[in-house]
Amino acid sequence: MNKASVTTSVKIWDLPTRVFHWTLVFGIGFSWLSAELGGLWMDWHMQAGILILALIIFRIIWGFVGSETSRFSSFIKSPARAIHHWQELKDRGTAYYAGHNPLGAWMVVFLLVGVLLQAISGLFVSDDILVEGPLYGLVTESTAGALTSFHHLWFNILLLAALIHIFTIGFYKIRKRTNLIKAMVAGSADWPVEQQPIPDHLSFKSPWLALSIFIIVYAVVHFGLDFLKTL
Repeated sequence: MNKASVTTSVKIWDLPTRVFHWTLVFGIGFSWLSAELGGLWMDWHMQAGILILALIIFRIIWGFVGSETSRFSSFIKSPARAIHHWQELKDRGTAYYAGHNPLGAWMVVFLLVGVLLQAISGLFVSDDILVEGPLYGLVTESTAGALTSFHHLWFNILLLAALIHIFTIGFYKIRKRTNLIKAMVAGSADWPVEQQPIPDHLSFKSPWLALSIFIIVYAVVHFGLDFLKTL
């Protein structure tokens, strides 16, 4: 075994970030399926949308108070740094990062903002037959129509971004021998010992703190929407 193939396991992602990631993946998938099925499934579609909205708000909060690798300050870099990472990939094969790399970080930001816009617009949609978002009554028909059109169109853009994200993960796995999915599932990555320093002193926050934050966020979103519907 040559030196380049020697790796050590390094914890990268905390449990809250991993649970958020996969819950969001399944939540978006369910939202798409329930919208395609229509009918009574739209009630579940609305509930999934509320859950997704709470998830995104939680992740934004966790990006400021959460574990080191989950904080925006640790992975959002300048566009110039993202371009430099692309050069690293071409020159060195793979440049490992304790968390999101500078290119992937911008995709994460886009997806967070994009899904947030999708969830918020869904609160005001209407199909003019049976389906109305919980805040439909707060806007004019023309505004609701515009937001409904946006909700449908924007999902296609998010779908394209998600496909690019999946393609990139496959590229790292096949061409760069970097298993990004394993790290997001197990929390640990296979860090090459030749790349120093090895990030073995990362700080992680308690999952109970994350759970408390999410419960509060979900309660505020759920009961806040109920209150707004009465206005």
